[in-house]
Amino acid sequence: MDLKKKGEEAQLGGIKQFMVTLKWTTAADFDLAALYEGKDGKIGLVYFGELGDLNSYPFMQLSGDEGIGDSGGDNSEEMRVAKIDDLNNIWIICWDYTAVEAGTPARFAESDVTVSLTDDTGTNHEVGLDTGEMGNVCCVAQIDNTSPMGAKFVNTSKAGTLKGLSSSDQLLQICR
Repeated sequence: MDLKKKGEEAQLGGIKQFMVTLKWTTAADFDLAALYEGKDGKIGLVYFGELGDLNSYPFMQLSGDEGIGDSGGDNSEEMRVAKIDDLNNIWIICWDYTAVEAGTPARFAESDVTVSLTDDTGTNHEVGLDTGEMGNVCCVAQIDNTSPMGAKFVNTSKAGTLKGLSSSDQLLQICR
C-alpha cells in the first residue's frame, strides 16, 4: 500500500517485527534514523552513530551509514525492528547530516526519497516524501503504537532545519 500524501495511514495491526528501508537515487548523502518513545516516555535515537541492538532495548538496529555522498544511484539504508511492545512511537527520519552540521537546507525538494516498511507477514507499505517545506531533517513517517487496535504507519512528511544536533529533543520538535 502506498501512502503518497501527508496524513495518509495504514493499519499494521499486531505486527511484531518489521524492516524500514530508506531509498533514493538523488546525488545526496541522506541518512536513515529513528527517534523512538518508549511506553515509559523515554526518548532515544538510533542513527549512524548509535546503530542500536536487536537483542536489547529498543530492539532496533540500523544497517550502517551508506556514505554515498554526491554520487547518485540506487542508494538505500535499512533498519530492522525486532520488537515494538515497549514502544509508543517510532519516527522515521531522513536527514542530510552535512547540511545539519552546517545549518543549510538539504535537497529534499529535488530528491526521490521513499521509506518502505515491510512487516513480518511480508506486507509492504511505502511512503513518498510529501513536503514543500525547506529543511535538512525530514520526519518522513511514524509508527504509532499507542492504540489497543495495534500499530499504524503514517505519512508525516514534516521538515525542519537544524544547525547541529545536540539532543533528541530537537528532532522531537520537528516530528510532533
